[in-house]
Amino acid sequence: MYEQFELYRKQYPFDLLTEVEFAEMFGKAEVKHYSANEFLLHEDQKDESIDIHFLVSGLAKNIMHRSNGKQLSVRFYYPGDLIGVMILLTSGEMRFSVQALEPLQTLCFERESFLKIMSNNTQFSKVVMDGISHLMKSLYDEIKYKSSTSDEQDDRELYKKRADSYMETPAFIHPEDSIEKAARMLQQEKIEALIVSEDQRTMLGMIGYGDLLRAYFDNDHNNPVKTYMAEESFSITDQEFIYDALSYLKHHPTEIIPVLHKDKIVGVLRQSSFFTIKNSVYFDLTYRISNASTLEEIHQLSPVHNERFQQFIDSLIDDGMLAYDIAELMTNYNDRIHKQIVQLAEDHMVADGYGPPPINYCFLVMGSEGRKEQAFSTDQDNGIILANYEDSPNKNEIDHYFSVFTRKINEMLDHCDYPFCKGGIMAREPKWRHQLKEWYESIDHWIKKMDAEEIRDFTIFMDFRPIFGDFSLAYGLKKYVTERVKKSLNLHQLLMKDTLRFRVPVQPFGRISGVGKKRTLNIKKSAIMQIVNAIRIYSMKYGIEDINTVNRLDSLAESERFHPRDVENAKIALHRLMLVRLKENLRQLKDKEPLTNEIGLNHLKKDERRSLREALVIAKRLQQVLELSYNRNRVV
Repeated sequence: MYEQFELYRKQYPFDLLTEVEFAEMFGKAEVKHYSANEFLLHEDQKDESIDIHFLVSGLAKNIMHRSNGKQLSVRFYYPGDLIGVMILLTSGEMRFSVQALEPLQTLCFERESFLKIMSNNTQFSKVVMDGISHLMKSLYDEIKYKSSTSDEQDDRELYKKRADSYMETPAFIHPEDSIEKAARMLQQEKIEALIVSEDQRTMLGMIGYGDLLRAYFDNDHNNPVKTYMAEESFSITDQEFIYDALSYLKHHPTEIIPVLHKDKIVGVLRQSSFFTIKNSVYFDLTYRISNASTLEEIHQLSPVHNERFQQFIDSLIDDGMLAYDIAELMTNYNDRIHKQIVQLAEDHMVADGYGPPPINYCFLVMGSEGRKEQAFSTDQDNGIILANYEDSPNKNEIDHYFSVFTRKINEMLDHCDYPFCKGGIMAREPKWRHQLKEWYESIDHWIKKMDAEEIRDFTIFMDFRPIFGDFSLAYGLKKYVTERVKKSLNLHQLLMKDTLRFRVPVQPFGRISGVGKKRTLNIKKSAIMQIVNAIRIYSMKYGIEDINTVNRLDSLAESERFHPRDVENAKIALHRLMLVRLKENLRQLKDKEPLTNEIGLNHLKKDERRSLREALVIAKRLQQVLELSYNRNRVV
């Protein structure tokens, strides 16, 4: 009778049941289906009518009904969750409903059988009760979280702030307005420069005191501002860290930096924004990178060689900065080095007689750098998009140019301690150096004929980000690949299967499994990547274009695919795991040891081990949800 449920015999936590218990529980189980917005359980149900469900597929939310009439969404249920046990245990104290957010399927167990087995099987009962205990704590935290009225960040720490925290209201002037009007506006507004715009949204250029002086010296004060405005300008988005804008502002003679939200001007940063900020190692080092004219200068500034940069990262850890924000800062630093190396490679091509690039191109970074999640231990993952040149009479010369050019870039990066990728994911390889139309063809081919070997390459490629050249070549490609992978269920299955190759090394009752006598753990493969991969798969499923894992989590919460508390838990786990890796990398650099992602469990302090264990449990939970989804789609 229960043969149809044989799949679940080895599914945690049912693998803790005896044969007799499994037969009793599943012999009375039935499969139920619910439509979106349909209630599985309702607050008005009597206790004796509440059954216990195991969520097989889909998404549901738990709603708590407050005495003041308000409803509070306190958590989401994902595949692998038990529904109904917590509601039975809190009967009379809190009132709950459970509602489907999308079409879903459950296994419905008879409550008496389930509770009887719980009372007889202590191991099974402990797992269920531990889960309930965690949920109750999460519920308590969620109520506090929902009650909080302050979303403001701590103003004391520059490196935690985004540009929108410091920007000021922009002042606009029409391109046809006169120089004289611009001068009066600058005087009245007491600002350094105006944004030249026809619609007060998009920017044509800027005009400041220096430009006005030129006009007055030329006796052209009645002419329109468009004849004297500066068209080229440095700009940032409102969610970029403030330190990158201020690093530029400190060393470049510009009056203001425009701040964009998508393509709209939403603010400006002025030189006065910098007055209260103390001098910083980061500003000085990035200035030296942008002015480096030789490979040796850049080499001395690379993170694994520069002790000032290492000490700077160590100080951010001591100040309690979130590890994934530190990783973003480190990636931005690495981006600057990559950009300067690409520029140097262009200069070398000219010096060697090849000339400037014959067509537009866009240099891409992928993997952890693409996601802005780098630590000190990293290698190269990059590629290049070339503008279409198939019909050019100089096709062979263009082919040769970019073959030489990309080889220079990869060799220069290797020289600066960004080692060659062992898997060959580098722009110098023909597979990662394509015309735009060939990239589209490659994506189609990948998705139609993907095999287990290529899936890892595609996973790294999925997180690509443009950093140098013609970004428009990358933007369309990103939209295309996002739409294609969203519709490919086979690709989702391959990605799930691949990520399950590495098990999160934590046992059912919290013991961390180490490898060998030294009890080591590969923190990247066995933990960080499990969270990264799981969130990437969910983002693909729902068509989310974000690349960074934290941004993907925020988008999943915004689209009601993850509950805010689950998002916060995943962020906490990511922070703790990345923090362990950062600290270990810094120790390895200090002790002159090779950089690795291996963590010695025996050397961790008690509180460090506990923090790591809690993060691993969250990572394992994400992996279990993926595994259940994979098995269901494959077998049931």
